[in-house]
Amino acid sequence: MFLAQVQGRVWCTAKNDSLDGKKMLVVQPLDPQLKPRGKPIIALDSVGAGTGEIVYYCRGKEASFPWLPAETPVDSTIVGIVDRVDL
Repeated sequence: MFLAQVQGRVWCTAKNDSLDGKKMLVVQPLDPQLKPRGKPIIALDSVGAGTGEIVYYCRGKEASFPWLPAETPVDSTIVGIVDRVDL
């Protein structure tokens, strides 16, 4: 899993039917010190995250697991909202 900060929301009127009702967010990946790392990505939200929140997300096949048994075509899914990071 990876850390990221929610930057905004994506609105799509034409999309795969299995994405109906699911929120897509723009997230900026972060390093362990919460500094931006790489380019922003789009992730489906499974926990109700909002702009500015620090979240953790998963990528790859595991990103579809929160939506089972539906076969959702997703590469990144937000699976938690971070309350605190202690290093």
